[in-house]
Amino acid sequence: MKGIEDIKKYFNNLTKKFSNDIGIDLGTANTLVYIPGKGVIINEPSVVAVNQKTGQVVAVGAEAKQMLGRTPAHLKAIRPMVDGVISDFEVTEEMIAYLLNKAQKGNKKLLGPRVVVGVPSGITNVESRAVRDATISAGARDVFIVEEPMAAAIGVRMPVHDPVGSMIIDIGGGTTDIAVISLGGIVRSKNLKIAGDKMNEDIINYIRGEFKILIGEKTAEDIKIEICKIVPDGDVLESTVRGRDLVSGLPREVIITESDIREAVAQSIDTIIESTREVMEITPPEIVSDIMKRGISLTGGGALIKGLDVLLSEELELPVSVSTDPLTSVARGTGIILEDLNKYKDVLIEKEDDLPPKK
Repeated sequence: MKGIEDIKKYFNNLTKKFSNDIGIDLGTANTLVYIPGKGVIINEPSVVAVNQKTGQVVAVGAEAKQMLGRTPAHLKAIRPMVDGVISDFEVTEEMIAYLLNKAQKGNKKLLGPRVVVGVPSGITNVESRAVRDATISAGARDVFIVEEPMAAAIGVRMPVHDPVGSMIIDIGGGTTDIAVISLGGIVRSKNLKIAGDKMNEDIINYIRGEFKILIGEKTAEDIKIEICKIVPDGDVLESTVRGRDLVSGLPREVIITESDIREAVAQSIDTIIESTREVMEITPPEIVSDIMKRGISLTGGGALIKGLDVLLSEELELPVSVSTDPLTSVARGTGIILEDLNKYKDVLIEKEDDLPPKK
């Protein structure tokens, strides 16, 4: 048995010489690329600009995001990931190929890279296969898929293999993953289509309804980042918002305060709290007692919303903390998995080829 392990180790070391290892957090809003030993080297918006006349990709990432809402008729800025899953296969493939090439610039090896990709929890076999196929088509040699809450838990150094319960809430752009983890697996989880993008939509609808001004998605996101504060603390934040007046059709600007944004996103925040309660209700009592001691870890871009950890702690009567560098936790988790695939093979979503045949 030891001889087989030594042979495996030898071949793993050999392939490392001829192939790169790359971790990808394939997000709805942003895609991050992690290389073991270097950390997160790419953090780009998940946007691709395509010339519809020629079908050619014009820009990817930050450059393409600048074009959102500003393109002429023949150019289209596309977000190929919707609610954490692929909505446009070809464009996603182009985006992954661009990121893999950028990550390997100046260090391309003989074999294609081994890639670990983070996806939302509860992903279907069809969606999982689409991610795998797109990554292979983009130039990867081997693809491993891990659920984002598990990758995030590994990224924030939770003891995922220990017989102790941990709870993580990963609020991304398209989805929120609530998961309870123990002994290398997800015990209970819930995936919501309510996250950063839905809150941007809430802000757009609120400003349209209350102020009769139409604003774009990028403006809504900027407001959310700048002045969204879930728990008031006496220091009132406000921002100037410019958009199109729905009555006159002319440009107009108004002052928006934190209380407006708090009201706009209140329903989405309530849904996240209620869903966390539902997951707690179906969690085994031994694990609940562990969570009471250890608390809940908040990660993803949504964790940066001011006061969200305080509100969750008050509503759930549990300690809630924002993880260190919550934006990169999933990407860091994919990198840790790559460093020791044998140790973390149980946390990966199995390939259909690896599953036992149905009887």
